[in-house]
Amino acid sequence: MAMDKRLLDDLARMTSGALGAAASLREEAEAQFRERMGEFVYRLDLVPREEFDALRAVAEAAREAQEALSDQVAALEARVAALEGAGAKSGRTATAKSSGAKSSGAKATQSGTARRPRTARKPAEGAADS
Repeated sequence: MAMDKRLLDDLARMTSGALGAAASLREEAEAQFRERMGEFVYRLDLVPREEFDALRAVAEAAREAQEALSDQVAALEARVAALEGAGAKSGRTATAKSSGAKSSGAKATQSGTARRPRTARKPAEGAADS
């Protein structure tokens, strides 16, 4: 009986030692796997999740701003169209404005505003002496 007890104790020690060695082998294998996967991901030039999420938030904010600006442009275009429509109905005011701009020597642009005419450039002082 004493021999059976000693045999069982030895067997228990060997089993626990083998389980401990298996656990350390498992941890080492996991560490090597993580290292290899890290190298693989680095070679693929992938970005970390945090960086991806940050850039995604920036892109979403930019899209929202672009949509808001697009809405503002559409509203302004509608307003300009309404003003041009109202100006075409009262042709007398639009004609008076454009004739006044033309008589002063300024050129009228498509929007109806006057531009200052171009003037000839004066030569530089050093260029006149030579």
